[in-house]
Amino acid sequence: MEEYTPDVVSIFDEEGNEHLFEELDRIETENGKYVALLPLSESEEELSDEENELIILKVFEENDELYLEPIEDEKEFNEVGEIFEERLSEMFIFEEEVE
Repeated sequence: MEEYTPDVVSIFDEEGNEHLFEELDRIETENGKYVALLPLSESEEELSDEENELIILKVFEENDELYLEPIEDEKEFNEVGEIFEERLSEMFIFEEEVE
């Protein structure tokens, strides 16, 4: 049986702290390119439910460097989120957000 090795993405926040994520999927729409990430930790117990949530970011390129940024537009976020939810539904159980 082949061993699973995740695609790991390293992201630095404004304070320069490194955060590791597993890249689960990527898509491209007419609005841009997007990635779906899941936070990584040394052990499953280290992640709270909030930290174990799927993170969706927009990919943009500047000076031949790739950057990730939050999706500010709610409509765009919801559309992209639905695409990822459908594509990843076999791997994950998605909970409906209660307002």
